[in-house]
Amino acid sequence: MSLIITDECINCDVCEPVCPNQAIYQGEMIYEIHRHKCTECVGHFNVPQCVEICPVNCIIKDTTNPETEEELREKYKMLCEVSE
Repeated sequence: MSLIITDECINCDVCEPVCPNQAIYQGEMIYEIHRHKCTECVGHFNVPQCVEICPVNCIIKDTTNPETEEELREKYKMLCEVSE
């Protein structure tokens, strides 16, 4: 699954720079995560970096977008090909 940022976001700006896929962006009211770019850091780190650094624990799994670890790894590979 990709991750989502809940309404508890305080716009502290710490999550955006740690995202290796540049999936986090400033939305209209709070930060948001582009689900097509989010791999939960699979391929980069063992744990999602935004979840690790968020001071208010407002980043959770998007249950409306279920993805297996294999699917996340494939997304990671696709994103790496595009960026090269």
